[in-house]
Amino acid sequence: MPSNDTEVERLRWEKFPVLNDGFVCLVDCMGDDGSIVQAARVSYGAGTQKVSDDRTLIRYLLRHRHTTPFEMAELKILVRVPMDCWRQWIRHRTANVNEYSTRYSVAIDSAQTTPAEEWRTQATINRQGSDGFLELAQGQTLTDAEDEFQAAARKMYQQRIDAGVAREQARKDLPLCTYTEAYWKIDLHNLLHFLALRMDSHAQLEIREFATTIGEQIVKPLFPIAWEAFQDYRANAMFLTRLDVEVIQRMQLFANENKLVPPFEESTFLECQDPSWKDLQRSRERNECRAKLVRFGIMKDD
Repeated sequence: MPSNDTEVERLRWEKFPVLNDGFVCLVDCMGDDGSIVQAARVSYGAGTQKVSDDRTLIRYLLRHRHTTPFEMAELKILVRVPMDCWRQWIRHRTANVNEYSTRYSVAIDSAQTTPAEEWRTQATINRQGSDGFLELAQGQTLTDAEDEFQAAARKMYQQRIDAGVAREQARKDLPLCTYTEAYWKIDLHNLLHFLALRMDSHAQLEIREFATTIGEQIVKPLFPIAWEAFQDYRANAMFLTRLDVEVIQRMQLFANENKLVPPFEESTFLECQDPSWKDLQRSRERNECRAKLVRFGIMKDD
């Protein structure tokens, strides 16, 4: 398996833009697809014959969640990200982090802005998510107010700095839209877990854009075989619970008894749902099961 040294040199310090003034860029990389294979095969012991090719082995490891070999590769990435987005990012406690300090240095003079057409409305089902967009005229009003507020906040901060106020105190009223920068070093296993969560459609759009950029622009060219397996078995895969499997089995029996063919109606799903859901007016687990069945083509997408 060829080394990815050329790809590392091509990507190092190239800033891939995210949002209005954010970016991600590769600082360094230790290992490649071959490192995963090498780590996995050491457990076979000396003299063991090679029983599969490298691609097949990597796909087997990821498919069956044998994670340790993926920890043998590491990436160090520099990110510029809004502070509110960074708060979500830093919740993943599986990386080594060194963040830009506004105690030692003047805060970065940049803030995340929102175009008029990108103000999202609150989702009615998902309390922590968004769904749809505001009217353009209303969005423009909010964008104008945002510009005014950010300018005033920065002016107040700069006045404190110019007056000789300590940086650690002058920063306290900076808004969360202010950009910060950090070095983020993480092994490939934990990076793929981060990407699986933060590239998901349920993640906030802003951090989803950062995760997608890291995945597509950095991980994919450096670890093409692992990335292919990640797409097949994590990002674009589906996890079925015991309850999901039993719902499918009941629907098949119900369909046979009533001479029905898929895709089935909502009434069939409700008839065959898990008993623990039946008395619940709202059930996220039931909604997730329904979505899986729609994706399978078992249920109609109403």
